[in-house]
Amino acid sequence: MRLFVAVLPPGEALQGLSDAVAPLHGLPGADRLRWTTVEGWHLTLAFLGQVPAERLPELETALAAVAEAHPAHRLRIAGAGRFGDRVLWAGVEGRTWALRGLAEAVAGAAAELTGEADAFAFHPHLTLARAGSSRGHRRAVQRVAAAELEGLAAALADYRGPEWEAAELHLMKSDLAGGFAHYESLRSWALADWG
Repeated sequence: MRLFVAVLPPGEALQGLSDAVAPLHGLPGADRLRWTTVEGWHLTLAFLGQVPAERLPELETALAAVAEAHPAHRLRIAGAGRFGDRVLWAGVEGRTWALRGLAEAVAGAAAELTGEADAFAFHPHLTLARAGSSRGHRRAVQRVAAAELEGLAAALADYRGPEWEAAELHLMKSDLAGGFAHYESLRSWALADWG
């Protein structure tokens, strides 16, 4: 199974972001992007890759221990940016230090089980859209794509959604069918309530 661990924002936070993103679809360059759906919006803490089913009990025990050791915390979806000329994202603000600590603990627990660490530095975000592959594209085309993404990110830069409590850790399954990812929460654990 292709797995990752995530925090899922509540419906109210996702609806606010959806309302803010809707006008972006009419901006220059938006039609060349593959937009993610609201159902796919999440904060990935660690990508685990292919995990054999027989390792699930061990993984679940490790994630339960991580959840018990980390507090629920307040966040809000805010601002936007881009990763190069490939990805448009919405950012997060609030107690991001707690989210970062949670991500580090999840990555550490996963590395102990899989022997592999997620090679990417944690940057809390929700992926909104992706540009097509840049292979074979000329640099001029890549610069145009980067400029269009920059414009879309700027249009969403002032967005500040409602505050919400990140209170659960989710083990997610990712299925790729027909070029689209479908995500399913296999199990969740409540984060600690430290008052």
